[in-house]
Amino acid sequence: MNDEEVQHNQAAAEYGDDAIKTLEWHEHIRRRPGMYIGKLGDGTYADDGIYVLIKEVIDNSIDEFMMGFGKRIDVAVNPQGEVSVRDFGRGIPLNKVVDVASKMNTGGKYDSAAFQKSIGLNGVGIKAVNALSTRFVVTAVRDGQMKCVEFSKGIVVREHDIEPTDQKNGTLVEFTPDAEIFENYAYRDEFIVQMLKNYSYLNKGLTLSYNGEKFKSENGVVDLLMDNMTEESLYPIIHLETRDLEIAMTHCDHYGEEYYSFVNGQHTTQGGTHLNAFKEAVVKTLRDYYGKNYDTGDIRSGLTAVVAIRVQEPVFESQTKTKLGSKDMSPKDGVSIRSYVGDFLSEHLDNYLRRNLDTAEIINKKIVDSEKERKAISGIQKEAREKAKKANLHNRKLRDCTIHLTDANNDRREESSIFITEGDSASGSLTTTRDAKTQAVFSLRGKPLNTFGLRRDTIYKNEEFFLLQSALNIEDGIDGLRYNKIIIATDADVDGMHIRLLMITFFLQYFPEVIKNGHLFVLQTPLFRVRNKKQTIYCYSEEERDKAAAKLGSAREITRFKGLGEISPGEFKEFIGSGIRLDAVSLKSSDGVHELLDFYMGKNTSSRQNFIIDNLVIEEDLIDKDLQILAGEE
Repeated sequence: MNDEEVQHNQAAAEYGDDAIKTLEWHEHIRRRPGMYIGKLGDGTYADDGIYVLIKEVIDNSIDEFMMGFGKRIDVAVNPQGEVSVRDFGRGIPLNKVVDVASKMNTGGKYDSAAFQKSIGLNGVGIKAVNALSTRFVVTAVRDGQMKCVEFSKGIVVREHDIEPTDQKNGTLVEFTPDAEIFENYAYRDEFIVQMLKNYSYLNKGLTLSYNGEKFKSENGVVDLLMDNMTEESLYPIIHLETRDLEIAMTHCDHYGEEYYSFVNGQHTTQGGTHLNAFKEAVVKTLRDYYGKNYDTGDIRSGLTAVVAIRVQEPVFESQTKTKLGSKDMSPKDGVSIRSYVGDFLSEHLDNYLRRNLDTAEIINKKIVDSEKERKAISGIQKEAREKAKKANLHNRKLRDCTIHLTDANNDRREESSIFITEGDSASGSLTTTRDAKTQAVFSLRGKPLNTFGLRRDTIYKNEEFFLLQSALNIEDGIDGLRYNKIIIATDADVDGMHIRLLMITFFLQYFPEVIKNGHLFVLQTPLFRVRNKKQTIYCYSEEERDKAAAKLGSAREITRFKGLGEISPGEFKEFIGSGIRLDAVSLKSSDGVHELLDFYMGKNTSSRQNFIIDNLVIEEDLIDKDLQILAGEE
């Protein structure tokens, strides 16, 4: 018997009563936070856990508003990362403040008379915030009386007596995320602002404030759509509304589809049954209206829509509530979401088109134009696929990751990423050091084509882009996207920056939903290495370099990395692991995307040349500064 078998048998023999443990509620949350708030993160991305904490608290306040209590919610975050959320609803019943904040499966939402169509029904959310905070204080005000309880990591540290007060009814929650769990966290204003804007769009009449800045929407989901569109709509936004369903939709002159879906005010970023029902219903309604069996892709090409539904006792596919799993509008009435949405669109969208014939004609033209383009490139597609087979995609261009990235395994797909690199040297270093389970590498051959202003058949005529599209599996839209993160990894020099722009242009031109859904990133790699005999510091900016040089003193050397190929595989492992630095590529209506691309990627060579000259930094100045640093003069 070998040592491993002996240890196994010993462990089996020791399995007794003492091996069975029961964790306190707060211990379980702290040991398994991902079960309650999804990923942790440090605030770099909008779905990081520290934003989920804010959302869980606000959701309770939104539920109060939905029941007709409190028209204002004040949110504040200070530079130390301390958060406060104050609503003006009914306030938690004073004798139940401790229970609501610290007893699992305790809340007022199990009684449908109190919360008809609320966001959270499982009595977990605010407890997770409590357990994951070093300081958590909840204060309830009801009818001239106030109750305050202070917690730390889920444990009561002080319970105040009920006291008289002249404050308005409502609930104040203050918390500080635990820095041991959320390491080096920092809140980013833009993510919180977008969250609050979404709440305002879905709750007309509600005013939300963030550090004094107010958000209120008069037109609801129409405002949401207008604020998020990056292309002009082809016709006025169609707005359809009934008691439990609100839809805003239009077509834009771009490829792909863009959807913003919500359930009871909760942004379901991964869609679910309500969004699937909408997509299906739009196709059926338009086919019936025009009396033609148009292709699904042609009908939905360029479609941009908001779908907001209210469901009683919704069931989500995870605690973070990003995908609706419910099949029925209510557990009791037996009305399916599919039929509810389908019947509504069949009647109301059809009626709208019959009353607005100009819009109906524009939609029909958009569908016909998409059909013509699709048929025109069908032959090119076939030829491109044959070339792809000969190109041997998986051996020549793509070093795939090994996890199963199928629709049936969304959890694993969330972990996956693909690096788009330039040249064999950089892709070789990445391939050697990556996590082969979750990280794939796609190697570009030289500079890709500038696709600005070119039609979609460009993808099929250009081998590089066709193979990339095939690797990502986005030919029929991003529902089949094989990787959660698409990471552009190029040199931090002029050529590398140019390739970044060309790649971003490609996605903006043909797959803007990749960017809008937060899948595109740029890899940050160090520009400098500052080291002495005892310590090595990698620096991502001149400022970081200057600080590192001052820290290590005169007996140090500074290396300027000119390209990814110069970074050894051993060093590369430092930059694509847990400490990876990524810049998210974002897209919003105020960006003026077409004008931006037209200036930087269009044919206005002389204007661009003048811009470069006017903003040129003289190389000699940079060299002089570098020499001063190397000499220890700064």
